Amino acid sequence: MQVSPSILTCDFTQLSSELAFVKQTGADMIHLDVMDGVFVPNLSFGPPVIERLRSVSDMFFDVHLMMQYPHRLIEAFANAGADLINFHVESDSPVEETLAAIRHFGKRAALTIKPKTPASAVFPYLDKVDMVLVMTVEPGFGGQKFMEDMMPKLSELRREITRRGLSVSLQVDGGISAQTAPIAAAAGADIAVVGSALFNAPDAAALVNEIHKLHTTDAEPSLV
Repeated sequence: MQVSPSILTCDFTQLSSELAFVKQTGADMIHLDVMDGVFVPNLSFGPPVIERLRSVSDMFFDVHLMMQYPHRLIEAFANAGADLINFHVESDSPVEETLAAIRHFGKRAALTIKPKTPASAVFPYLDKVDMVLVMTVEPGFGGQKFMEDMMPKLSELRREITRRGLSVSLQVDGGISAQTAPIAAAAGADIAVVGSALFNAPDAAALVNEIHKLHTTDAEPSLV
């Protein structure tokens, strides 16, 4: 299982040092949560901050757009240094056009679904994405409790991906820790977004290593 630490819970006054710390843990990528205060009731950062982070990090940037109109800024996020651009199927952007725009700029494309959205909402787009993110909390804030009732949705997606012979990663985000990552892996997830559990861990590298040992399938897709 790959690990994508979310920097929402890091020290924003020391972002360069925090990115270096994440890399030292052996994590596979950096998860960048972009919130617009409209789609979710919180604000975070945008392309200018990501551009600055890109200048001090060579890690894979996993950019999660919690935005009402993500299609308006695809070019800006691509130019800022995103490696993967992920937006919500529930947003007000045309899904196929937005996915095509992400591809146009040479980036990996992904879709996210919120807890109340069924897995079937992304079935029509599975052959057009590299990853699907299943939220295991309501999006917008870090530190929430893991929703285990999202696991059947993960399993449904894994079955459909396997049935169609696709190479699509399944990511989980929300309340992921040493205790909940194995539950998500057993349900079919192969990428864990870890926030508070990693930055508050007594040994972050050991946590990453523990999650790395979890297996979802015999041939897991890899974004990095």
